[in-house]
Amino acid sequence: MADLKLIAMDGADLAVISAHVQDAVCKPAMFDYSPAKRQFSLVLNRFSWDAAHSERKGTYQRHGSVLTFAGVNAVRTRDIQRGSDKQVLSLLSVQFAADNPPAGIIEIVFSDGPVLQLDVECIEVRLNDLGSAWETKFKPRHPLA
Repeated sequence: MADLKLIAMDGADLAVISAHVQDAVCKPAMFDYSPAKRQFSLVLNRFSWDAAHSERKGTYQRHGSVLTFAGVNAVRTRDIQRGSDKQVLSLLSVQFAADNPPAGIIEIVFSDGPVLQLDVECIEVRLNDLGSAWETKFKPRHPLA
């Protein structure tokens, strides 16, 4: 499968990116915020949900990917050990709430409570795979209770 390259410029586009990064795993050590460039990025291992439905049973794929946010004015975190290469975060969703359109807050929610909030001037998000996929036997599960 070809490398994924997506751009979000509005809420509907961002929902598509959110679906593609659900269950991606990352570490805070792989976060990068450049105030001078007003850019925030995180490197993650994305579970390939699009391939999960077409692959043979019991084998799945992950891709190294980078998720980049432009026009970032501030970054806030909750329950994230900044710079840690030990804390593993499992991404649940990427959401946008406008507070002064087109500006607003992008919230990146991780399982068990950690949250990243980005104050942005507008939605401008890129998701790029970084190379070949690798096989995994583990499919993320979400208990109902």
